[in-house]
Amino acid sequence: MSLGYRERPSRIPGATVWVRDITVDATTPVLPDGCMDLLWMNGRLSVAGPDTRAYHPTISPATRIAGIRFAPGTAPGLLGVPADELRDGRPDLSDLWTPAQSRRAAALFESAPSPTAGLEAIAEWRAADAFPVDPIVPRIVTELRSGATTIADLAADLGLGPRRLHRLSLAAFGYGPKTLTRILRMQRALALARAGFPLAETAFRTGYSDQSHLSREIRDLAGMPLTELLAR
Repeated sequence: MSLGYRERPSRIPGATVWVRDITVDATTPVLPDGCMDLLWMNGRLSVAGPDTRAYHPTISPATRIAGIRFAPGTAPGLLGVPADELRDGRPDLSDLWTPAQSRRAAALFESAPSPTAGLEAIAEWRAADAFPVDPIVPRIVTELRSGATTIADLAADLGLGPRRLHRLSLAAFGYGPKTLTRILRMQRALALARAGFPLAETAFRTGYSDQSHLSREIRDLAGMPLTELLAR
């Protein structure tokens, strides 16, 4: 399988723009990462909502996909939609916005020199009118990604009750802090394993009880065994 993938930092703070060229049938799943993407594929503008499980796209060969991946918790403000309303979804942008907003987005995209530039133009337009991201949101991500705190301690440190932290997390990330913690930990573990760390050490470094615990979590979130995932 040849998946020509390229990415670069976006002009949007914390975001990444990317392009993927599919030359044969793609079977590699898209794994949960705590992020949301604005996508262009086959002339369609859509949104990849926050995933709680592996997403298996149906993509024909000779397809180019462009996307802008937003930092966790930042896309809802740009899109004007709480993240939990988009969880595990891939809606068309026109289903989320008014006709006037959709026409403006299409015009910005079509006047841009490339698909990635078009997606950035849409994001910049929306960012100009969006409310600033609550500073608590990136702090939640940083603390949970580190694996050095519990959810209860995080809620206390932020001056929030557990229920309020859960509600805030649903709107910003699409799921509660427990699910976000599992997803961020999986991504840390995969990064270490792909960098060549032994699986037992990977499990230890990322807070799993042992290698078997790591394997079970990866299978649950990715829908396939860890060894098979690493071979792709």
